[in-house]
Amino acid sequence: MTWIRRLFALIVMLPGLLFIALGLRWLVDPAGVAPTLGLTLETGYGLSSQVADLSAFFLVTGLSILIAVVTSVRTWFYPPMLLLLIAAAGRLVAWLAHGAAFAPQAIVLEVVVAALLLIASRYLPERE
Repeated sequence: MTWIRRLFALIVMLPGLLFIALGLRWLVDPAGVAPTLGLTLETGYGLSSQVADLSAFFLVTGLSILIAVVTSVRTWFYPPMLLLLIAAAGRLVAWLAHGAAFAPQAIVLEVVVAALLLIASRYLPERE
């Protein structure tokens, strides 16, 4: 692997590591991580859903990215791309149909990382 490909692989791994850190924080410190996403922490079943769903979202996204880079298997890039693009679309639906605040920074981040993963799926893998 050339040094440029290695550097690009490291760049692609950065969001994966960030997502894993967020997922782990949802498991061990939901009260600390909720405000960073503009959320208030629920109680009861709402808290259960927040911890379970958000830790799953971030851990699956991050782990899939790392698995894709480490194994060089292209198909591992697709689940995190779909999760991020569906999240971005969900933000638009929440804004347009449900009166949620428009969140352009989050949408741009999700779309940019998904585009990075699409590029990585074409450039990095050496095997299917």
